[in-house]
Amino acid sequence: MPTHSAPRPEYPRPQFARRDWLNLNGAWQFETDRGDSGLERGLLDRELREEILVPFPPESQLSGIGETDFLEAVWYRRALTLPAAWAGRRVLLHFGAVDYDTTVWADGKEVARHRGGFTPFTADLGDIAGAGEEVVVTVRARDPRSGPQARGKQAVQYANHDCNYTRVTGIWQTVWLEPVPDLHLRRPRITPDLAGSAFHLELPLSGNRPGHRVRAVLGDADGEVSRAEARADLDLAPRLHLPVPEDRRREWSPDDPHLYDLRLEILDAAGQVVDSAESYAGLRAVGLRGKAVTLNGRPVFQRLVLDQGWYPDGLMTAPTDEALVRDIELAMEAGFNGARLHQKVFEERFLYHADRLGYLVWGEFGDWGCETGGSSGDNQQPDASYVGQWLEALERDYSHPSIVGWCPLNETYQKLHDRITQLDAVTRAMFLATKAMDTTRPVIDASGYAHRVAETDIYDSHNYEQDPAAFRQLMSGLAKDAPFVNAYDNGAAYSQPYRGQPYFVSEFGGIWWDPEAAADRSGEDRTESWGYGERVRNEDEFHERFSGLTEVLLGDRDMFGYCYTQLTDVFQEQNGIYRFDRGLKLDVARIRAAQLRPAAIEEQDPK
Repeated sequence: MPTHSAPRPEYPRPQFARRDWLNLNGAWQFETDRGDSGLERGLLDRELREEILVPFPPESQLSGIGETDFLEAVWYRRALTLPAAWAGRRVLLHFGAVDYDTTVWADGKEVARHRGGFTPFTADLGDIAGAGEEVVVTVRARDPRSGPQARGKQAVQYANHDCNYTRVTGIWQTVWLEPVPDLHLRRPRITPDLAGSAFHLELPLSGNRPGHRVRAVLGDADGEVSRAEARADLDLAPRLHLPVPEDRRREWSPDDPHLYDLRLEILDAAGQVVDSAESYAGLRAVGLRGKAVTLNGRPVFQRLVLDQGWYPDGLMTAPTDEALVRDIELAMEAGFNGARLHQKVFEERFLYHADRLGYLVWGEFGDWGCETGGSSGDNQQPDASYVGQWLEALERDYSHPSIVGWCPLNETYQKLHDRITQLDAVTRAMFLATKAMDTTRPVIDASGYAHRVAETDIYDSHNYEQDPAAFRQLMSGLAKDAPFVNAYDNGAAYSQPYRGQPYFVSEFGGIWWDPEAAADRSGEDRTESWGYGERVRNEDEFHERFSGLTEVLLGDRDMFGYCYTQLTDVFQEQNGIYRFDRGLKLDVARIRAAQLRPAAIEEQDPK
C-alpha cells in the first residue's frame, strides 16, 4: 500500500499518558459493504479493494473516499508489526471512536465488539501475536439507516438539511497501540476537593498482587507538592489523598487555568516501578447557591457558545490538533468563556486544550436519533444502549476540570401525560447514572423541551425569538419562579414543572446571516441557506439584534448563563459567529464588547 505521513499524530489521551505507544493512523485498506453481506462474501479473509486515510471518516474529503451516500457497513484492514521492544507486555488496541456497531478481528479472531459512535473501546490482542510479529487487524463498522440510534447531528435523509449534516461512518478518531504489563493501571478518577485543599484519587487496577503498592506524586512548576501510597493487594481501586499546602494552592479558573502535574505508579514488592502514567489535575469546585452556579464559591456567568464540532474537510474529525485549539481561541476572542459541546462527545484532546486554556464546557451526548415517528405521546424511543454509551463518556471525561456540568439528552420533544414512557424511563436512567458516576457536578436531565426528571439540578429552555423586546417579555418571569418553559404550540407540556433550580437559556440567537446569499429585494433566497427566524439584512442589524438579545440575559439577576447558537456556520446552517472554514464573518470586537458587559448575577455577589 502507498505510504502517507500519519495524520493526527499527537497522543490521543493526554490525561492518562504512557511513554510507549504506536499511532496507527494513516493508510488502511477499505471497502464499502452496502448490503452488510461482507462476512458471508469473505471480506474478513481477503485484501480490500480501496484505501482510506484513517482517522477521517469515508464521507469526508480528507479520507480520500468522499462517499456521502448511506453506508450500511464498511470494512478496514491493516497488517502491522508489533514493536520488538514491547516483549513481555500485553498489547492493547485502542479506538477513539467508531460509528456505530463495530467488530474487530486480529488474524481472523474476534477480539472486540462495541456499540456507539462517540466513545472509546479497547481490544486486548492477548496471545494472538508477540513482539516483533505481524498481525492483521480487520474492522467492520455497521451504521444502519433506521431504528433508534444515537446519531447526533447526522442527517437521516440523503442530503443535508436544516441543522442536520453529512453523516459519519466507521473510524473517525485515532487508532493506536499501547503495551502494558499484566498488572497495570486503568484510567484514574481524579476528584478535586477545594474545601479540603486536596485531590482524591481512585486508581483502578487490572488486578491485585501481593506486596505491590500504588503511588501518586503531585507536582507544580516548583517541584513536588505532595505524594501518597497505598497497598495494591487489597482493593481493586485503591484510593489516595493528596493534600495541597496553602503556599502551593492555586485554584483552576478561566482567569488562571492552573494545572498540577500528576505521576501515577505501581510498585512491586522490591519497590521497582512496574507501570506508570502521567496525568494532571485542576483544583476547582462547582456548586449551586440559590439560582447561581458557582465556580470556586463565586458566581461566574457562563457565556457559552454552541459548538457542533464539524469541519468542512473532516466532518466530525478535526483536520489537525491545532484546529481544536483554534476553535477554543476563536470563541474566547468573541467573548465566550465556554461552550456546550453539542450533540457530540468531543475527542479527548479538545478537553485537554479546554483544561489548559480555562474554557468552561458542558459535556453532552449525541442523543438525536431516538425519534421513531410514532404518536406524540411516545415518539422518542432511546434504548438501553444510550445509558451504556453515556456511562462510557462519563468514565472517559470525569477528571477534566474544564467540564462544569453534564447534559445527557437534548430536545427530547414528547408530550407529558399520565403514562410512564420509554423516554421517561431512559431519561431517569441517564440522570441517575450521571449522578452515581459524578456527585461533584450539576446535571441537567435534558437541554430544552422535555424535562422528565423533577429533581434535575438545572432547568433551562431553548428560545429562538429574534426580537429583543419580545424576547425580554418571554424571559421576564424568572424572578417570580415562572420562567419561560418550552411547550407544544397548543400549550401541551413537555416537562415537569420548574422547581426553583438554577436556570439558563441553553440555546438562543441563531441569528441568520449569510453575507454571500444572493437575494432580491423581497428577501427571496437564491442560494441554499438556513437559520432561525427572519434573516438580518446587513451586519449592523446582526450586531443590534445580538446585543439586544444578550443584554436581556446578562441583565437578569436570576440567570446564571446562556448559550448562543452558534460558533461557526455548518454547511447550510448560516448562523455562526464565524464561517464554516473558521474565516471571519463579523466584527468580532463588537460581538465581544456586547458580551463582556457585567452580568447581574455576578454583580450582586457579596464576595
